[in-house]
Amino acid sequence: MNASVAPSRLAPAAADAAALPVSDRPSRAVIDLDALRHNYRLARQRHGGRAFATVKADAYGHGAVPCAQALAGEADGFAVAFLAEAHPLRAAGLTQPILILEGCFSAAELVAAHALGCWVVVHHEAQLRAVEAHPELTGLNVWLKVDSGMHRAGFAPAEVREVHRRLSACPQVAKITLMTHFARADEPDSPATAEQIACFEAATAGLPGERSLANSAGVLAWPAARGDWARPGIVLYGADPLPVPDPALRAVMTLESEVFAVRDLQPGDPLGYGARFVADAPCRVGLVAIGYADGYPRVVPTGTPVLVGEHASRIVGRVSMDMLTVDLTALPGEGIGSRVELWGPRVPINTIAAAAGTISYELLCHVRRVPRVYVDGAAA
Repeated sequence: MNASVAPSRLAPAAADAAALPVSDRPSRAVIDLDALRHNYRLARQRHGGRAFATVKADAYGHGAVPCAQALAGEADGFAVAFLAEAHPLRAAGLTQPILILEGCFSAAELVAAHALGCWVVVHHEAQLRAVEAHPELTGLNVWLKVDSGMHRAGFAPAEVREVHRRLSACPQVAKITLMTHFARADEPDSPATAEQIACFEAATAGLPGERSLANSAGVLAWPAARGDWARPGIVLYGADPLPVPDPALRAVMTLESEVFAVRDLQPGDPLGYGARFVADAPCRVGLVAIGYADGYPRVVPTGTPVLVGEHASRIVGRVSMDMLTVDLTALPGEGIGSRVELWGPRVPINTIAAAAGTISYELLCHVRRVPRVYVDGAAA
């Protein structure tokens, strides 16, 4: 891959990073924009209809503006969580539809969202009343959210027809799209998603409007959920939400660093905080310049996989704030300056998430302090 976007030496996702000087610390998050486009195309093809590229939470830690710019030539639109996440996209010149998934938190936000040309989700009574109270906001594109069984947000099935009638009676509403969200689409063996699809279909039967049901797991595993619009999120970044990974997906972020010091341990020597690792034979360990303050999870145990150079290895001892240690005992050719992949194409992020007892979404969103470097082989 060749760099086509100038590398930033400071991480834009970290609010306090702007105060830090340029550093030669070798840790970074490499963002493969060609892989991002590949994954979007795959999701859109699997779904068969139009697809929002979900770039909320700073594109799941990848940088919302650079990712949206990379997708600008083909994405049908972008989805964000709340209005403030839409402003940088418009400021960057992106003109595609932007869907605000949480809707607006006030009438003033609704006015501002309309001024930005955003489409808004309406999922509770106060949001509905705000739309009704602003007849001057012509051309509103409203997404009516149905609670089909997740019971987090959305109108109850019995309310949907009346809400649809009220929105249809508003001259300011130009279009109504019907949507829902799945609670367990990443569990292919659970009947919950099929039940939610059936509930949604019954609640919206006969109502005019396009439909949107599928999140990432819905796109990949539930053909019955493929409506007019998909809302892929995590799948865009190459992390499969399903139990069996799809080999067609490509990792977008590579979290990497280097070995910057080497230590030899003797039998009985403890390593790091809490002496969580004690050598039972002579061993050689490498100190790596990355830690939990950068977003790598502190809680992973000894044995969690890493790649050192071109060789599989493992973490030993407890992850510290700014560094961690890896096993070099069987890798005599590796040492100071050796590249270490913490996750990426060769070390699946889902493997690290499982070791940490969490999900890939959380790990990606927590990457901070390290600079992001954008590369784009397709643009070379």
